Formats: sequence, C-alpha cells, structure tokens
Amino acid sequence: MHKKPRTIAIYGKGGIGKSFTTTNLSATFAMMGKRVLQLGCDPKHDSTTSLFGGISLPTVTEVYAEKNARNEPVQIEDIVFRRDIPGIEQPVYGIELGGPQVGRGCGGRGIISGFDVLEKLGMFSWDIDIILMDFLGDVVCGGFATPLARSLSEEVILLSTNDRQSIFTANNICQANNYFKTVGGKSRLLGLIINRDDGSGIAEKYARAAGLNILMQLPFNPQARDRDDSFDFAIRLPDVGEKFTELARGILDGTIGYSEAHGLAFPEFVRLFGDVKDEHPTPATTAELQGNAHKAPSATSPGNVRKFAHLVEKLEDPEREVYRMMEVEKVSAEDTATILKMSETEVLETLTAARKSLKKLVFSRK
Repeated sequence: MHKKPRTIAIYGKGGIGKSFTTTNLSATFAMMGKRVLQLGCDPKHDSTTSLFGGISLPTVTEVYAEKNARNEPVQIEDIVFRRDIPGIEQPVYGIELGGPQVGRGCGGRGIISGFDVLEKLGMFSWDIDIILMDFLGDVVCGGFATPLARSLSEEVILLSTNDRQSIFTANNICQANNYFKTVGGKSRLLGLIINRDDGSGIAEKYARAAGLNILMQLPFNPQARDRDDSFDFAIRLPDVGEKFTELARGILDGTIGYSEAHGLAFPEFVRLFGDVKDEHPTPATTAELQGNAHKAPSATSPGNVRKFAHLVEKLEDPEREVYRMMEVEKVSAEDTATILKMSETEVLETLTAARKSLKKLVFSRK
C-alpha cells in the first residue's frame, strides 16, 4: 500500500511569482522521480498553465456546477489532468480549484467547496508522493487559510520579494499559522523563499527578526521570466535549476529544519523599514467635516495654539504640561516622557485627553 502524499502549501502575495515557484518545484520533484500533483488554489486558475504548456485546465468549481446541474457526480477524470513533459521521465498531475467570476461570489468559499470535493474523491490517499498547493496569500477570508485551519498541508513555504507589501503578506501567514497551532493546527513552517532578490537584504532582515529559515534566494533573471512567459520551465537554465534542486533535496531528505517563527506584531514590522514614532493620529472634528470649521476653530491646529494659550492655562496637570511641551514647544513624545518621568504611552494618552479638554473649553466660551 502506498504511503500518504506529502502536502506543502506555498503562500505569497499575488503577482510575486508563486505559480512560477510552484511550477518549477513541481518539475524539479518530477525530475527526481517523484509523482507530483500541483493544486492551484487561486480563483484566477492560472497556477498550472505553465506546467501544462499553456493549457488552461477545467476547474473543480465549473465542473462541479455543470455536473450538479445534471445531477451527476464529479469523477477524478473530470478534474485531474496529467502531462508528460519532454525530458522528464515522471509525469506531473494538475488540478485547478478555480472560483467565481469577479464580483459574482466568494473566492474563499470556492476554495472550501473545492477541497470538500477533493476529499470526497480521496485526494489524500492517491498514489502521489507530493501535493504542492499554490495559494493566494492575501488572506482576509478563511477559505484561503483552509490548509492551515484544517491541517491539510503538513508544511508551509512563504514566498516574498524585498518589497514591504509582500513581506507583510508573508508575516500575516506566519501569524495565521501560529494562531491555528493554538487551536490544534499541525501545519509547520519550512521557511521563506525570496524571489526576484535585488540584494537589498530587506526580506532577510525580516526573516531574522521573525525567526524564519531562508530556503532559497532567487535573483531576478530575464531568461527565467521569458521561459515562464513561453510556458516552459526556468529550471532548464543551469543556475536556476541548481537552486531548485538544492531546495527539493533539502525538503525530501529533511535537512531543512522547521522554522519556529513567531512573526512580528505590526509596530515591530513597520520599524524594519524605518523609524516610526509612537504617536496617536490626529482626529478629525465634526465641525471640519460638516463644513463648520470656520465657525468652530480648532484649538489644537498649529495656527491656533498660541491664540488659545490662555485656555491652555486652564487645563489641569499633567494635561497642561504635556500639551504645552508637545504642541507649543514641539518637544517629541520620547523627550517629553523623559522630562516628565512618564512612559511614552502615558504621554500620548495625556495629550489626547488635553486636546479633548481644550476643545470643550473652546466651545464653552462660544
């Protein structure tokens, strides 16, 4: 009896090369003699296009709808497709879950329904060595977190480039996986792949801070892009092929340990990209948004700070002292906290309270 397939979910922000990475990893495993199934889990249903030489596969969503309308069951042959790749002895298999057309339904719900169909067909008991799931990582809907929530993927690979948004997405997935572990989830993080690496080191800096292994760094390669655009495999290029082979071997022989990644809270995350002050945003007033700003001038706006100086003196300490230092003398929150022997959080909360008190004084004299 064959053993249960190894399941790996690859997550990343849309448009940064998830399908490219998944496809070339599928082909690499096939070259190593493994029976591979690539599962596209994006409503765009384009994960397997390059894997199948430019052919767009019928999706589980559309096949199920057609079969259900005729009261017929979905069969494996309806949704699972095979490709024999020239130069690769082992065939590869592909499935596209698909989803609704734009604006006509919930993509996450389509993912959940698709997995229900596949589980009924026994996907996790098929004679397959590895199932690679290509997942959209912009997770706002629980459907896209299905492999994590239901432990359908044993392992997770995160993909990013060196831009803040793709790293932010990777961090969200890291935190989501940690959450599901607290409620019994068993998916483990293998680590981070840095695609189109520009050498800036931003993603590496994040990985160190978050506790993630770096699995592979793949520089931008115009030839690799051209291969993908022409529905071929970038691993046919020696420098790219070597990196994917090293990664695949590490996954298969277990030399890549799991990442005990904690992820980063938002304040920690944004500080990776520069100095960010701990300041509360300035609230808009009802008067200014209703067009009555000229009738009720704001005592906290820069032009009116000195105009209402006599009202500032009516504030109680420590509101008066904090307001005077930060709004009049323009002392930073950090320095104000040091001078007044308060925490920065206390200083900012006191400033907010002072602004509210001053507004009441302004309106009370009208």
